[in-house]
Amino acid sequence: MTFVVTENCIKCKFTDCVDVCPVDCFHEGPNFLVIDPDECIDCTLCEPECPAEAIFSEDELPEGQEQFIEINAELAQSWPVITDVADALPDAEEWDGKPGKLAMLER
Repeated sequence: MTFVVTENCIKCKFTDCVDVCPVDCFHEGPNFLVIDPDECIDCTLCEPECPAEAIFSEDELPEGQEQFIEINAELAQSWPVITDVADALPDAEEWDGKPGKLAMLER
């Protein structure tokens, strides 16, 4: 089992989760973070740290977020690892909680 970053991270990209990850399994894209399922050890530390509540166990994904299992696995292969906390996107607070952001995912 692994943890999955879901739609609400898009256009927010808070990095609080990165700071607590013991295996550096987060990867950073232009406006989204993903978790490498091959590196995640299911430690649960990242989930409560996400201010956008965008991280879930793959077994507890909210309805309609299942495609993010594949999105995380795919993008983790091409995006660089992020190990340090960085500033969220400038308008992150404005985008937090807005539905329908998948079309805005920048690859």
